[in-house]
Amino acid sequence: MNAPTVPCEAIHGHPDFRRLDSIAGIAVDLRYATADNFVGQDLYSPLDCHWLHKHAAAALEQSVAWLAAHKPEYRLLVLDALRPQRVQEQLWTTLQGTDLLTYIAEPARGSIHSFGMALDLTLLDAQGRELDMGTGFDDMSERSHPALEADMLAAGELTAQHLDNRRWLRDAMQHNGWHGINTEWWHFDCGDRLHVRRHYTRVL
Repeated sequence: MNAPTVPCEAIHGHPDFRRLDSIAGIAVDLRYATADNFVGQDLYSPLDCHWLHKHAAAALEQSVAWLAAHKPEYRLLVLDALRPQRVQEQLWTTLQGTDLLTYIAEPARGSIHSFGMALDLTLLDAQGRELDMGTGFDDMSERSHPALEADMLAAGELTAQHLDNRRWLRDAMQHNGWHGINTEWWHFDCGDRLHVRRHYTRVL
């Protein structure tokens, strides 16, 4: 059975989705709606991508509450949420012929972002500044890989403070239904990927 689909333009009012501005306690800076990303161009305009699936939105609210209870001076900054299928296809095309395709979900399989069930995010300090995570968002290098952090620390590529900052982000997410991946400290999926791809609404 194929998962249901909806065009991004028709998502407003869809019962499965919530806008990011309905979630208290977060900051939002969608980097693919600006030129401040690894492609260097706005990929979203004129599409409105300030959305999450309602299940992911509820899980994000739990992460906000966890962080407020355990590290109240920090706040979550959402860098990417819903990424329509057509944008995923554009990213895939842009990266053809490079060694960066491993960082992008193949469009036929589908990015969990396209279901509104994934987030890219970081942390802000009490002054609203992004915490130093050792790399920026979308840095396609081994220093971004959570799976290699011990090696990067031993090699002097990352510091103990970088790892501590990342741990706060991971703890806020992974205590509340989110799962990180091995290659990007900023990326988290909500729920099981196979289940999401089979049963959730994909945004085109």
